[in-house]
Amino acid sequence: MKTLVEISTKVRRGEWKAVDMVNDAYAKIDERNTALNAFIMMNREGALSVAAEMDGKIARGIDPGPLAGVPFGVKDLEDTAGYPTTQGSDFLKNTPPKTKDSPHVERLKAAGAIVVGKTATAEYGMDSAVSTYAWGVTRNPWNPQKTPGGSSGGSAAAVAAGMVPFATATDGGGSIRQPAAYTNLVGLKPSHGRIAKVNGFANWSVHGTVTRTVADYARYLDVAAGPDDRDRQSLPQVPYRFEDIIETLDVSGMRALFTPDCGYAVVEPEVVELARIAADRLMRAAKLVDTGGTFHPTNIYRDWGALNLATLEEDLTRDGILPDGYDRLSDMTKFLLNRIRQRRAEINLKASWKRIEELNNQVAVFFRDHDLLMSPATGCKPYDAHLTALQIIDGRDASETGVEPFGMLANACWNPSISIPAGFTADGLPVGLQITARRHRDDILLRLARIYEQTYPWTYPWD
Repeated sequence: MKTLVEISTKVRRGEWKAVDMVNDAYAKIDERNTALNAFIMMNREGALSVAAEMDGKIARGIDPGPLAGVPFGVKDLEDTAGYPTTQGSDFLKNTPPKTKDSPHVERLKAAGAIVVGKTATAEYGMDSAVSTYAWGVTRNPWNPQKTPGGSSGGSAAAVAAGMVPFATATDGGGSIRQPAAYTNLVGLKPSHGRIAKVNGFANWSVHGTVTRTVADYARYLDVAAGPDDRDRQSLPQVPYRFEDIIETLDVSGMRALFTPDCGYAVVEPEVVELARIAADRLMRAAKLVDTGGTFHPTNIYRDWGALNLATLEEDLTRDGILPDGYDRLSDMTKFLLNRIRQRRAEINLKASWKRIEELNNQVAVFFRDHDLLMSPATGCKPYDAHLTALQIIDGRDASETGVEPFGMLANACWNPSISIPAGFTADGLPVGLQITARRHRDDILLRLARIYEQTYPWTYPWD
């Protein structure tokens, strides 16, 4: 598949046509999407019209920008003009199309990228798989019986299958990194505020993307990152280009620790072993210092659920979904709703916030003596696509750690964290290595990913 960098560079020079790039994307979607259900909405006429207009501008000497002619998908939690935003919910499926883009999508389109459709997401973004009442089951290109992860599973499936070079994603507890791990992609959860999020104060979730190559992610981030006065959490522009820094940053001598389980997580042994091998390889290739030792931070799995889902029933009732619409909810939403009902007496939001602060302090202490925290990206390999809310992993009770036991730390503490391809299980399923850095050091993670990619390149057999 043509990469984001390759397409944008050649379209910008007039060597390739944007119309051809969009047509090529739709040809791949026609060929592969039925089996995977990655794209759930498309607008060919609109996308081809944008592409034709761009080709005309280039012919007149007008530069469309650093993402010129690159077709991409938008996760269905995010607004883009001309499409409804259904959030994976049957209750929003027939809402009117949006008239404006989210600021994130707006930046990408202003740089020349062309929306070809919306990608499937878990209902309200609340599942580690994508299986919804509204849109059905989304599947993994490496094995269509397995999930590509969630909640950005549609984006991950679309990119891994070669339909588009990138698709937008969001991450509130691992929803970029877990799908990236499950589909052999690069998935950076940026530092909190790196990409402006203009829809209210956000404690957890950030915007991002998934790509096949590190250079593609770097060019995307050079466009997407930057301040917005509407987002008081947004960070200043960095004084460099990520696309340059991935080739030049000196990371030798940085101190790294690999943890197989953070002292609490239930993780399949094969996943641990593949992640450990990848971590060892990266430490050698990047000349990092392995500090050894252990790191056992507070497990905030239950606190994350309490803080993010405590008002779920009230919200669904206020929106007119409950009580009559219960049967139209997706299985994961029903599971979470019932769990909150069962545990309502146990919920103590003040205590949960106290444990979040405890974790934040533990992470701060860790990064006084370390530059990097490495771990498996997930607790298990990709599982059956139709399943939801795994409670047993490796024959053990995982109800208090989940499928993404390592994801929430970076969201709660606002650190950048990345998943990179770590290899394949004996039955051919992808596994990821997660690396977390100090706040605002997204550059380090992309540089490390680039070193690993150069030393241990990954491929996609269907290209």
